[in-house]
Amino acid sequence: MLQRLTYSETIEEILDFDKKHIWHPYTSLSNPLPVLPVKRANKSTIYVDLDEGKELALIDGMSSWWSVIHGYNNEELNSAITHQIGKMSHVMFGGFTHQPAVDLTRKLLELIDHEKLIHCFFADSGSVAVEVAMKMALQYTASISSVADTTGYKFLTVRNGYHGDTIGAMSVCDPINSMHSIYRNYLTNNIFIDSPPTIPILPTSQLSQQDNAVPTITVDTTSYMLMFESYLRKYDKEIVAVILEPIVQGAGGMKFWHPQYLIDIRKLCTEYGKLLILDEIATGFGRTGQIFAFKHCKVYQEQLGIPLKKQIDVYPDLMCVGKALTGGYMTLSAVVVSNEVEKGLSSSKSPTNGTFMHGPTFMANPLACSVANMSLEIILRNEWQCQVRNIEKQLFDELFIPITTNKHWMGKTVKRVAILGAIGVIELYVSIDQEWFQQKFINMGVNIRPFGKLVYIMPPYIITPIELTTLTMAIINVLSMWEEHVSQK
Repeated sequence: MLQRLTYSETIEEILDFDKKHIWHPYTSLSNPLPVLPVKRANKSTIYVDLDEGKELALIDGMSSWWSVIHGYNNEELNSAITHQIGKMSHVMFGGFTHQPAVDLTRKLLELIDHEKLIHCFFADSGSVAVEVAMKMALQYTASISSVADTTGYKFLTVRNGYHGDTIGAMSVCDPINSMHSIYRNYLTNNIFIDSPPTIPILPTSQLSQQDNAVPTITVDTTSYMLMFESYLRKYDKEIVAVILEPIVQGAGGMKFWHPQYLIDIRKLCTEYGKLLILDEIATGFGRTGQIFAFKHCKVYQEQLGIPLKKQIDVYPDLMCVGKALTGGYMTLSAVVVSNEVEKGLSSSKSPTNGTFMHGPTFMANPLACSVANMSLEIILRNEWQCQVRNIEKQLFDELFIPITTNKHWMGKTVKRVAILGAIGVIELYVSIDQEWFQQKFINMGVNIRPFGKLVYIMPPYIITPIELTTLTMAIINVLSMWEEHVSQK
């Protein structure tokens, strides 16, 4: 159990009602992990409501599942949302449009900055964005096919991926190794291939360019891409699209790929005429050190000195974004679509006469669009670049170096350490005891939520160096205690 915290009678009643009636994610329904009553949040800190007006301050290492990149209670985001609510909080997007949606689309396309990606469809959440992209791929293929029948169409993806918790999204998550394995007999049997090898630091990271302590990473993608191509050939008539998390596999294992793999996959998708769907929900808006993760591919080719005309143009035919789109304030996602896909979907010869058959009630919600506009406005100032570089360097100095040079830990307690942008990952050999870790971290004044064998942080970009050190030192200290805890079992 958590260290006993003293709550007021009112808070105790709230917690009691919560335990009896409210379900929380990824925890036992009969014996759930303890929850903390949040009173407020500001910048990088969450404040837990205690007794007699007291608060417990927790430095947040999770950005509320990777979305609150500008910090909590951001004045500019607050102003944007309060200004909009005085005009209209919502209006249906069927038959209407509004300035917040138009402005948001303009800014989003500006950030993506690719001539082929010029259309946008707004949805409710990351999972729904994936559903929308998959439906678009199916409808596009039916539209350009002589037979408008999607029976037998499948998606090619990699194992250990994670794309959301809804039915279609679950079908392209790993059916065996993921949290969704119990549903696998109900889901469409898509085609899975092994994921590329994981690396600790990308060659496109500033660390690889500036720090001599960074291990040199070289890859030979030949054998993997031969396998990937063999799947494209074998299942050619079945594969409707390839769907991937670019560069970083998130909740499926927090694994980083070398950019060359994505370069080669884009090349093969073009060669075999397959759509490429990139799920940038977790990686988008600067988290990896590039504005979108697929941009690492261009940077890498430039590092190799490849002339622009000879570079592989790596881009998605459909791209899903969400999470940080609104700075973590409201749920909103988008699917950005290439001109080629639009032509297929809009064709009068399509099974739907050029109509895309999807329309969420809260599509392009003006309130969400307004706060997303301000979030992207902050990003367009490019302050995030310096913020993320500083976080990456500090994670390297305070996590990567101390842990990887600890010969007692590596190969025994710790399997790997990886750093990229504002992401720090430690993979252990033994699955963590989530309640044990939660207790230790909260006692140290931090919010870090490990899962499986992973202890990781993805802090807000505005976190201060002192706050980030509090997070990294908490991880080091808890790992020391964990090693002792495991040895005593």
